[in-house]
This record gives sequence, structure tokens and C-alpha cells, in this order.
Amino acid sequence: MNLVTLLPFIVLIGAMFLMTRSAKKKQQAAAQMRDEMTPGTGVRTIGGMYATVKEIGDDTVTLEVAPGVHAIFAKNAIGAVLEDEEYNRIVHGTPDVLTGDAPVVPDDASSLTESESPKTDLSKDSGTDETPKLDLGKDDEPKDGKSDGETGAK
Repeated sequence: MNLVTLLPFIVLIGAMFLMTRSAKKKQQAAAQMRDEMTPGTGVRTIGGMYATVKEIGDDTVTLEVAPGVHAIFAKNAIGAVLEDEEYNRIVHGTPDVLTGDAPVVPDDASSLTESESPKTDLSKDSGTDETPKLDLGKDDEPKDGKSDGETGAK
């Protein structure tokens, strides 16, 4: 056979070998990460739920998803084992240590506006008992002189 005809098959087999090798390495790293779990460790499931490990079985792990609320998950459902600082920052909202270069973002947008008072104050009494009408660009009377629902000539 000609070497040119075999070359694409050789390249394909080599690529498949490399892909399976990298996938196997990822699986081993994930298994090692799951083996490092201990009760009290914060984890994130592959579904994105954050919880604390309570018990570890052979194939399952019991997670505390809220105080007093436990759920049993497959070990394969654990997507990441988190460091204590990261878990507390995400779940409990513990603030990061601010550096001098970090910008401070206000909690609300009121400090970002230029004027201190609103442009229109609807709470003030205008002295009339009638509610002002909102102009939507429509006239009160129809232009053709017909009332609502009338059709045809007069």
C-alpha cells in the first residue's frame, strides 16, 4: 500500500490516543479532588449548588445545603472542593481584603447621579382636585366627527 493513503489513518489514531490520554488525566484529577473531601469541607456541585460535606460514603456524599437540610449526592456530582476562604466569601458574603488600588463600588446608584433632587415631584399638591391628564397625542374628539363604534357615512 501507499504511505500517502495510510497517513490520514495514522494521524487519526494518534489524535484519538492523545484525546483519551488527556480525558483520563482529567478523570484522575477529579477523583483525587473528591478523595480530598472531608466532613466540613465546602463544595460546589456540577449543578452549581454550594454546600458543606457532612458524611462521605463509598459512592455518595451527604451535603448540608442549608442549616439542618441534608441531601445525598453521588460523588461524581461534586464539581469542585473549595478552600475555606473562597467558600465563606461566596456563601456567607465574607468580604475580600481590599487593597489600596481596588475601586470602591457604592451599594446603590444614588451617589452616581448628578442632581440631589428629582426633576419632578409628583407628591406635591398642585392645588386642584382633578388629576392631571396624561397627553398621549390623541384628541378627545374623533377627527371625522364620528363617535366611537360608528362606521359608514352620516
